[in-house]
Amino acid sequence: MGASRVFVLSKEGQPLMPCHPARARELLGKGRAVVAHQVPFTIRLKDRTLAESEVDGLQLRIDPGSKNTGLALTDEKKETNEQGATVTARRGLISVELQHRGKQIHMSMQQRAGYRHRRRSVNCRYRKPRSNRTRPEGWLPPSLRHRVDTTLSMAKRMCRYAPITDIHVERVAFDTQSISADRPLSGAEHRQGPLAGTEARSYLHAKWGRACAYCGATGIPLNIDHLWPRSRGGSDRITNLVLACIPCNQAKGCTPVDTFLERRPDRLARILRQVKTPLRDAAAMNTTRWRLVEVLSTLGKPVHTWSGNRTKWNRTAMGLPKTHTLDALSVGHLDHGSGDAIVRFPERFLAAKATGRGSYARTTPDRFGFPRLRRPRAKQHFGYVTGDLVRAAVPAGKWTGVWTGRVSVRSTGRHSVTTGVGRVDVSHRDLQLIQRADGYAYTAQYEASTSPSQKTG
Repeated sequence: MGASRVFVLSKEGQPLMPCHPARARELLGKGRAVVAHQVPFTIRLKDRTLAESEVDGLQLRIDPGSKNTGLALTDEKKETNEQGATVTARRGLISVELQHRGKQIHMSMQQRAGYRHRRRSVNCRYRKPRSNRTRPEGWLPPSLRHRVDTTLSMAKRMCRYAPITDIHVERVAFDTQSISADRPLSGAEHRQGPLAGTEARSYLHAKWGRACAYCGATGIPLNIDHLWPRSRGGSDRITNLVLACIPCNQAKGCTPVDTFLERRPDRLARILRQVKTPLRDAAAMNTTRWRLVEVLSTLGKPVHTWSGNRTKWNRTAMGLPKTHTLDALSVGHLDHGSGDAIVRFPERFLAAKATGRGSYARTTPDRFGFPRLRRPRAKQHFGYVTGDLVRAAVPAGKWTGVWTGRVSVRSTGRHSVTTGVGRVDVSHRDLQLIQRADGYAYTAQYEASTSPSQKTG
């Protein structure tokens, strides 16, 4: 492991090789550099141009995921080992874990669709279906397009702060048919699926023994119920459907199955044993993998694609735990037989959570979709926008002191600053802007070094 490096810019703002944090503190202390950006931390030299500097070039390695995406900035150098052979030593300089908000966007789109469906149904007026709404070529749903756009945005930012010469991306494809069946498939069974020609209701009656999955009642009318309701992101996949009697179906409503059966753990465990691996994350990766490579090519850098098996092989050979940032560090070619190795990785990485830039809605709806209150037309109040990084110097009162954090603005001028110890109410006159909001919330986290961590997608 090692300390995460600091981005360095030349006098004219061109990217140079990153430096150690101790070297950055020395340059700032001597007045040879100034802070150009707070997050990610970047300094700009005052006495050195790009022509006067030696720049070797770095590689940007990306491990895409449906929920999180890992990005690692690396350099590779040829070294001579103890046997006198020339090997490649890869060093991880800066790691970033990008946390997407695709699920939040998907839920918001579903909520909006529900509001519109209700307004149309209440009107009770027949409208002829429209057939002129064609989607452009390469169209992606907003929740999937968000994953591609945020990854491109972060890659573009790293290209602006570091001398990146080429980009390496893991391009993995998931076999959803085999994942659904929990076994390898081939031939017609792979093309059509193991349940081809089977009616859903007949299959569920045979699977659950013509009994209610929640109470075990038999000999009564049974409905088809979703274990995880569609209003909470559940799908119509056959493994998300069960048989339920009318009283259980009405009592469950839109409640998730783990909440509805929390007092009956034995029956909950029996039902969950029938549920198979969700396919939402795999489908998202299959849909966006080619688009991601296409948009990264617009950065003007050579883009190389690698398989997920090679990434896993490199990570396992180096004895690294399974995280998105370490997977990103392992993307690309390494000849382990010749002695190539990953010799270091940053002990801390930057977690960038996509938070968005606010809402375009001018009213706040209630749970039925009716306007509940009006939102202000302007997002900026007294020079600040919600999400700006500020420093608050409070001269007197309960919150006396100097605080640093993200601001939440109010039209009255009495803003709220979120700090490590809680929220602090301060006047806009006591605030100093450090960095404008860019749609992300940043935290520094320690990298897993000994025990494997869960990779969420």
